[in-house]
Amino acid sequence: MLFKSLTISYSISNPNLTFKSFLNPKFALQIKPISSLKVIWRKDWKLDQAIKNDKRYKLCARVVKEVLNEPGQVIPLRYLDKRRERLRLNVRVQTFINNNPGLFDTYYDRIKPKSELVPFLRPSNRLRNFLEEEKRIYNENEELVVSKLCKLLMMSRYKVISVDKLVHVKREFGLPNDFLVNLVPKYSNYFRLTGSPGEGPSFLELVEWNPEFAKSVIEQRAEEESRLTGIRVRPNFNYKLPAGFFLRKEMREWVRDWLELDYISPYEDVSHLDQASREMEKRMVGVLHELLSLSLLKRVPVPILGKFTDDYRFSNAFSSVFTRHSGIFYMSLKGGIKTAVLRETYKDDQLIDKDPLLEIKDRFVKLLEEGWQKRVEMLRLQREQVRKDMEMMAMRNEELSEQSCDEEL
Repeated sequence: MLFKSLTISYSISNPNLTFKSFLNPKFALQIKPISSLKVIWRKDWKLDQAIKNDKRYKLCARVVKEVLNEPGQVIPLRYLDKRRERLRLNVRVQTFINNNPGLFDTYYDRIKPKSELVPFLRPSNRLRNFLEEEKRIYNENEELVVSKLCKLLMMSRYKVISVDKLVHVKREFGLPNDFLVNLVPKYSNYFRLTGSPGEGPSFLELVEWNPEFAKSVIEQRAEEESRLTGIRVRPNFNYKLPAGFFLRKEMREWVRDWLELDYISPYEDVSHLDQASREMEKRMVGVLHELLSLSLLKRVPVPILGKFTDDYRFSNAFSSVFTRHSGIFYMSLKGGIKTAVLRETYKDDQLIDKDPLLEIKDRFVKLLEEGWQKRVEMLRLQREQVRKDMEMMAMRNEELSEQSCDEEL
């Protein structure tokens, strides 16, 4: 079987909807009643490979984060070993360290004043140098980070989001670990923090609406095309099905009519729209498109997006849009986790336009690769030494054998 399939059904509750064509307002399209629309989920090997490529990097990042979050950024090795299940680490910590040299230094200390000496881990000098580079990159892209945080708030229903949610998604969107401490107070004209993070309910509120931030990636793209061609370009989604993917006739007609609806900006007030309307779905797809566009890797695990269901007025079954609109999104099942991927941002398994903050990831991967190369070279030298030792032993045994023969004669 070349691909796995999954059938997802979608029903239109109001079969008598009509709307005016954008190209010809006098011409009204009649939506035919459709009892059910089925879309076959198909595996996209190349986009799955993009997720697989980051598996080792993400594992190393989780372990590093665990150590850096410890007091003094040091931890007994055996304590970290006890957290293997939570870290999804399928080898012992010592094996992980041996396989990824350059991340940590091992030293011996006492957990208690009179206890035995035990191995501790601390960041290596190379890792500390990387952390300094990370700070520099964040400082250089501070305006980008501020705009991302503003956009996340501007798309929400009440322009306010729980701090816990923002902290949970900071890695997906490239927010620095200390954004609540250093960034938010610095930009008090944009943000207001209420409550006490870590001690009780706390929220980040938008203070000032910046019209420059209130343009989605789709609207910016349409404006740029209009400027280059001199012809007004209608903002809309890039809809391109992957090779070998076909929609049934009923679904093709529904998608065509749905795309004909006016684009609704994710920053527009939609309090007047019915939650079950097609217009609301167009807006929801627009919000999801914008969220994935703001993310570092242009993909986000579906459970993380689900945390914002109330904030962004998603329907409870919002995840079905990733399959229903397969020309816009891909829903990967790689690793047993549903991940929403924005198709237009990838060519095969590679990102087309990289977020400037991805330089942090690139530098961390470089640090890892240098360690892996060092380990490969060390193993090569060990094998070479074993080969030489075996040759010396063979020569020695041969000499002893010849000496024994001479004595017998």
